[in-house]
Amino acid sequence: MSEMEIVEGREGAPVENPRRGGRLLAWGILVGLLALASYGARLSDAKTPSDVLYLWSTFAGALIQYGIMLVLILAIARGFGSPSLALERPAAMGRVVRLGAVSFGVILVTAGLLGQILDAGNEQGLVPDAWDSSRAVPFLANALVVVLVAPFVEELLYRGLGMSLLFPFVGPLCSIAITGLAFGLAHGLVLGLPVLTIFGITLGWLRWKTGSVYPGMVVHGIFNGVAILAAVTL
Repeated sequence: MSEMEIVEGREGAPVENPRRGGRLLAWGILVGLLALASYGARLSDAKTPSDVLYLWSTFAGALIQYGIMLVLILAIARGFGSPSLALERPAAMGRVVRLGAVSFGVILVTAGLLGQILDAGNEQGLVPDAWDSSRAVPFLANALVVVLVAPFVEELLYRGLGMSLLFPFVGPLCSIAITGLAFGLAHGLVLGLPVLTIFGITLGWLRWKTGSVYPGMVVHGIFNGVAILAAVTL
């Protein structure tokens, strides 16, 4: 592996990126540790409270977790150049909207069908059993993290940095599959792994087709918002 490598940028133009192999290793270690931590927590005796989204401690812990993840993402991507995180404004917004709608539909249908069999939402244990108006403020704070912060950081990690690093080694399709599986494993679920993996693969396809992580962030955030809203209203 040479110190400087030539890879294709968003539009197929050559882009020089230093020490790509080392960055890919660092990314792999990061997503591997996230998966191990998630499954380790699930295997422990600690039980997730049924009102987790109503707790201020959940909000504070999530901000710390995603803050650390963002710092590590930026550290790995430092000096890599703008394509590293796919923070590019997508062209042809009409096409982007159509692709986003298709992606959202695939995710919604998949989650609905597999949810009847696997019940991933119950396994994750994040959604509350009922609405509690007396704790609306911490619930809203946690909802904003789930709808805004989580999609932003997770899309940067998997569809942004991960796919950019993997593209030259394994090509787009394998990059989409690898990052999709890594995204699923990071949630520490067993029954929910197929749903989350398909979720990640679909957003990886969207990132590939648009050349940007922004559409995936939007679809990811909308889906999370719909799931939370449905949990407390239906």
